[in-house]
Amino acid sequence: MALFSGKKNEAETADSPIESQPRPSQAEIPSDSRGAQQEDVTVANIGKSIAIKGDLTGNEDMVIEGSVEGSIDLPNNQLTIGANGVIKAEIHAKSVIVIGHVVGNINGIERVEIQGTGRVEGNVGAPKFVVAEGAQLDGSIQMTGAAADSSGSNNPSKPSKPLSAPATEAESSTDPVRKAG
Repeated sequence: MALFSGKKNEAETADSPIESQPRPSQAEIPSDSRGAQQEDVTVANIGKSIAIKGDLTGNEDMVIEGSVEGSIDLPNNQLTIGANGVIKAEIHAKSVIVIGHVVGNINGIERVEIQGTGRVEGNVGAPKFVVAEGAQLDGSIQMTGAAADSSGSNNPSKPSKPLSAPATEAESSTDPVRKAG
């Protein structure tokens, strides 16, 4: 019994299921919010020490833990705003998951999810919208319809009415009764 003796016989060494093999990091294996793993998907990571100003476009899933100011366009991919992510941008992506903080409008072609620690200051448009307990949304929600059918007649990437910018503090504090009188 080589298990406790410290000695290994050749059969145990050759086929040992306990051998440590390198495991891919979580960022290398993207999964949707239900835990199903996708195969052969590349994920770009923007670390928490990275700051980007300008337009961010791409053709791969992205996780942002840093800051981005400008616009983000990932129409065929998932965008995840990590817990450390601070975004001041207009966002257009296939699927958006907010765990951090977003200031700006979000347009999700398939879905938008704001997790419990997520905060969005802007309008959200998507056919599917998930809000966890504790999430914060300061803006409006526009359900844009189901995903495009095979005929292509329904285009959820473009809402019927464009999302407008969130009201400024001066606009939201204006008393309409005083204006009328």
